[in-house]
Amino acid sequence: MAKNKGLIFYKRKKKISPALVRELFSWIFGIFTAIFIAVVLNLFLGMTTRVVGVSMEPGLRNGQQVFINRFVYLLTTPKRGDVVVFLPNGNENAHYYVKRVAAVPGDSVEIREGVLYVNDEASEWVTEKLADAGIAASRFILGSDEYFCVGDNPDSSEDSRSANIGPVNEKDIIGKVWFRAPCDELGMGFVE
Repeated sequence: MAKNKGLIFYKRKKKISPALVRELFSWIFGIFTAIFIAVVLNLFLGMTTRVVGVSMEPGLRNGQQVFINRFVYLLTTPKRGDVVVFLPNGNENAHYYVKRVAAVPGDSVEIREGVLYVNDEASEWVTEKLADAGIAASRFILGSDEYFCVGDNPDSSEDSRSANIGPVNEKDIIGKVWFRAPCDELGMGFVE
């Protein structure tokens, strides 16, 4: 009888089982699906810009990055209170403006004694006294595709009150701000 000289390891032939192939394909499919979803979301939701100036403080700070939903206004129209991004007068050489919609098409707009009136009622979105009425010193009615947009910090805002910007045309609105990136004391989160 031959003595056993220790453990003997045999090299097994590795077989590729159908279960292993299915697992491999499910991983590959999952990875490609995730990449596809990321690309689609980036095309529709992934645009970002930075806030320029202090016109949206305290909610949005100068230099803070915001994410823009470009898809939402293909399905609906901007509502009062939405924070939107637009190019003033469609000027592609200008920086993106980030402002809050205070009035929508068909609304009447007027600033009297520092108060913004929309349809003869004090605006619920602009509660601060407005030192400069600009073009809204006299009552006017927004056209069928015009929006009156104002910064949350209106005394430091160049917005629809300014003659060089005026009411924002719907075609110049890039999208709705839906998320803000981290900022020192604000943190990150969804924009109201």
